[in-house]
Amino acid sequence: MTRARLGLGILALLALAALGAPLLQHWLGADPFAPDLFARYEPASAAHPLGADELGRDILLRLFYGARVSLAVGLSAALAASLLGTALGVLAAWRGGWVDAVLMRLADGLLALPALPLLVLLAAIDPARLGLPRGEAWTDMLRITVILVLFGWVGVARLARAATLSVLATDYVRAARALGVSEARLLRRHVLPGIAAPVAVATALAVAGAILAESVLSFLGLGIQPPAPSWGNMLANAQEAVFAAPLAALWPGLAILLAVAACGLLADGVSRAGE
Repeated sequence: MTRARLGLGILALLALAALGAPLLQHWLGADPFAPDLFARYEPASAAHPLGADELGRDILLRLFYGARVSLAVGLSAALAASLLGTALGVLAAWRGGWVDAVLMRLADGLLALPALPLLVLLAAIDPARLGLPRGEAWTDMLRITVILVLFGWVGVARLARAATLSVLATDYVRAARALGVSEARLLRRHVLPGIAAPVAVATALAVAGAILAESVLSFLGLGIQPPAPSWGNMLANAQEAVFAAPLAALWPGLAILLAVAACGLLADGVSRAGE
């Protein structure tokens, strides 16, 4: 559990940084959205602890605000995908027959599709065509979250189905059924606790995957749109001066690395604890 605690601790620190962004803004007295061309690529100083970006905005402050976007998208997309995948996987294993066949063939079809090109294609859809306001950060976050959930539930569903079938084949579940235990009680007392560990591992890994996917889409200009910061678009904005001001690209890349590594440590710790 040491790895799980370490991963959870890193994620907690990142979450605290995201929540403390307004306090840091008040302390620094800077606006993370307003450009200051006289401070372009300014080195680290008391006014800009990590320096300034290509438009003279404080990098540390934008990292904190970017954590709000990247973590919110990663957590919400992963949790929604895990809930949907677990429900469909348990339903497929529980009912079997044509329900199992339809759900698993749907999952196989989505797995066969090239995920990244489809993510890029769907992310390029104009929000105005869907009746959503254009240029709002929450619109971009909602759009990316929905896209990630559409593709993210498949792996969790297959894992939940396999784990449910394994639990249903155990002697104590068969005995409970023979004693006339209701399906709701059987599901609540035996099946869900039995699949909790593998689903938790899959959810932790899904958070890492969602953070990476959001960063890739934002890096390509199809995710969170400026001036709203995310770690992905901070990397994209810094790539033009990566040799002149490498630290502007280092910090958002390091933030992504820490978040993904923390999710991996958490998943590994939970997996070891469940053995």
